[in-house]
Amino acid sequence: MTGALPYDEVVRGRRSIRGFLDKPVPRALIAEIIEVAMRAPSSFNNQCWNFSVVTGAPLDAIRRGNSEGILAGKPDSREFRRFDRVVDAHRARQIEIAKQLFGAMGIARDDRDARQDWVLRGFRQFDAPVSVVVTYDRALLGSDIAPFDCGAVTNALVNAAWSRGLGCVINSQGIMQSPVVREHAHIPDDQVIMICVAMGWPDETFPANAVVSNRKSVDEAVRFVGFDD
Repeated sequence: MTGALPYDEVVRGRRSIRGFLDKPVPRALIAEIIEVAMRAPSSFNNQCWNFSVVTGAPLDAIRRGNSEGILAGKPDSREFRRFDRVVDAHRARQIEIAKQLFGAMGIARDDRDARQDWVLRGFRQFDAPVSVVVTYDRALLGSDIAPFDCGAVTNALVNAAWSRGLGCVINSQGIMQSPVVREHAHIPDDQVIMICVAMGWPDETFPANAVVSNRKSVDEAVRFVGFDD
């Protein structure tokens, strides 16, 4: 395997990458990354995850179908459960990162065209050269175990990619039109589409790639119980 960065350096240094070089990613490198990622914890050793790695013409077809569907007003058909509305601190954090990204890209609040262009980039999976579509076995549909395991393996995947010089962004916009993704990524009916990950070589000149999201503090997130101090 290729050389990798220390774990803490990977986790603390990783950023979501939304601008990529027009440069292919070797299939062998992606396979190596996925092999490492699949060491992620798995409930009851289910290992329910599957990956469809898409590039070239099939990925272009997904981008096109996803964007055209959204612009034509087709309903969101993502296959995972979600809240109808995000409120309170969760919504505030969404707004905060949006302000950071728009600020980095020089997109004014009242610039509707630039804002729509940014949203469409998300539907196109940020024009990354590779999309990794993460799915799970339909036999586990309705269980929280499968999404938990997919989250673990996806986290491991983006960190393994970062340690090898590749950037990623976990991107649910890219699967807004799930029938399009299913068709062009050749995803079988016995799998459920969980998420996709846009992957490629980071474009260091792309302003949004420098954005680092703020995180909750340990004091905000953690309750220590039974400790003497």
